[in-house]
Amino acid sequence: MKVARLVPLFLAAGSMLCACGGSRTLIQNRGSDTMLEVAQKWAEKFHELRPEIGVSVTGGGTSVGVAGIINGTTDIANCSRRLTPDEIVEAKAHQHDPVEHHVGYDGIAIFVHKDNPLTSITMDQIKQIYVEGGSLTKWSQLGVTIPSGRDEIVVVSRQSNSGTFEYFKEAVLGGKKANFRLGTLDMNGSKDVVDQVLKTVSAIGYSGLAYGKGVDVKKLPVTTKQGKPAVAPTIDTVLDKSYPISRELFMYTNGKPQGATKEYLDWILSDAGQHVLMELGYPPLRKV
Repeated sequence: MKVARLVPLFLAAGSMLCACGGSRTLIQNRGSDTMLEVAQKWAEKFHELRPEIGVSVTGGGTSVGVAGIINGTTDIANCSRRLTPDEIVEAKAHQHDPVEHHVGYDGIAIFVHKDNPLTSITMDQIKQIYVEGGSLTKWSQLGVTIPSGRDEIVVVSRQSNSGTFEYFKEAVLGGKKANFRLGTLDMNGSKDVVDQVLKTVSAIGYSGLAYGKGVDVKKLPVTTKQGKPAVAPTIDTVLDKSYPISRELFMYTNGKPQGATKEYLDWILSDAGQHVLMELGYPPLRKV
C-alpha cells in the first residue's frame, strides 16, 4: 500500500480515523528531503506489518519538520541536523518538548558528471568552489579539461531551508557566518542536485550519499589535505569516520514517544528498520 501523503497536518498520532468500519492511527511525519526516500520506505514497510497504523510522509526540508515540532503540527520531524538551542527554546515557549532520536547516518557526497576527469578533491578546494569570494571558478584551475569545452564551474547547491545546506555551510565553508558564493543553482531537493549534475557536464553538487545510488554520476573521493589519501564516500567509510563529510540523521518527537509513534520509532531502530537504510544506500546505526 502506498503511503498517504495528502493528509491534513492538524491530525496528531493517536488520532483514530474511520476506515472500512474500523479505525486506524495516523502518524504525521515531515521534514528533511535527505531522509525523504528512506522515510517513505520505512512508512511502507511498517504499514505492511501494522495495517492499522498509517504514516503520512512529506518533505520540504529540515526546517519544515522543525516548524512542525515547534507549532505542534507534526508527530515526527525528520532532521538532517540537530535542532539549534534557539529552536528548542521556541518549541518550549509553545509548550512543546523536542526529544531527539538518532536513527542513522549520512555522507555528503560531492557529485560531478561522469565525464569529468577529476579523480579526487580536497576539502579546501570544495570550500573555494562554494564560498563567497572563493578562488576556484574554473575547472582548469583544478588541472582538468571538461569534454564539453566549458571551463566555468557550474555550482549546484541546496535551498537555505535544507539541513544539508546548513550542515555543508558549517562543516565545509567554515561556519554559520560563512556565505555561499552568488550564482549557485539552488535545488529544492537532494535528488534534484544529482539530477542537475547528471545533465550538466561542467557541474559540481553536494547531496546525500544515497541519492547517487543507481545514478550514472561520479562521487569524488575527498581528502582533508593535499597529499593525504582521498576517501570515497561509502557506507563503510561513513561508519568508520574516515570520510570527512559525514553526519547523523535524526527524528524528533514532542516529548517521549507514546503508543503508535513509539512502536514506529522502535521498529526503525530495530534490525529490520536499519536494514531498510542499508538497502537504499544510507549508512545505518550499525551493520545488519
